[in-house]
Amino acid sequence: MPDLLRDQTGAIAPLTCSRPESRNALSTDMRTLLIQSLHALEMADSVRCIVLKGAGEHFMAGGDVKAMATLLQQPPVAIRNQVMLRIHDLHPIMFALRRLPKPIIASVAGAAAGAGVSLALAAHLVIADENAYFTLAYCHLGTSPDGGASFQLPRAVGIKKAMEIALLGDRHTARAAQAMGLINFVANAGELPAQTAQLAQRLAQGPTHAYGNTKRLLYRSLANDFEAQLQFEAENFAECATRADFKEGVTAFVEKRPAHFTGR
Repeated sequence: MPDLLRDQTGAIAPLTCSRPESRNALSTDMRTLLIQSLHALEMADSVRCIVLKGAGEHFMAGGDVKAMATLLQQPPVAIRNQVMLRIHDLHPIMFALRRLPKPIIASVAGAAAGAGVSLALAAHLVIADENAYFTLAYCHLGTSPDGGASFQLPRAVGIKKAMEIALLGDRHTARAAQAMGLINFVANAGELPAQTAQLAQRLAQGPTHAYGNTKRLLYRSLANDFEAQLQFEAENFAECATRADFKEGVTAFVEKRPAHFTGR
């Protein structure tokens, strides 16, 4: 079995991290398959929503610590170089998740730890089983976060809460994670697959291109000044207005009926 399973059901494409024996810890093969799959899905017009999930009982327990342990007998320079290489392997995945114009849902069961939290934070929406838990956990290994967590976390929960999560490394329940703004939705026990499918279907039926523009606007707002953001809003709105989904949305509004978007 490959370390990542890729499927497509209509307009929805699930990506399943598949190393359940290690709580889906990130392997080298999984990283390679993730970036290849995300690139392919970005190019596929038929795909309008992506779902990230883990096989078995857990979402992702972070990096492969057992594999890291094999480095410890090497000289410090060799350790540093190999760790840098492994971490840089993550960056194309995070860039792709941020760049991808289609909605991405993280569907979290069980543990999301370390890089699992980073991956969930990189998704656009996060839904978790009520029994799931989140822990950044890097401090328990004597290291600092990677995978974009130090960028995403303060923007999601604020700097003080981010400090608490990162410095203490505590476990946070799904309800607590929702309350602090780390995730969006909590599914009742046993209902995560159904509620994930419902959310994914709703997004897959939406104006996919407009979602992509909206995503870029929101991310750019974190760096733009007010004037630049207003200009970027105008450019994106005007670009959307030339497309079929805008015509359908306006026509449906005037005709007082639900819009039927095609993503174009």
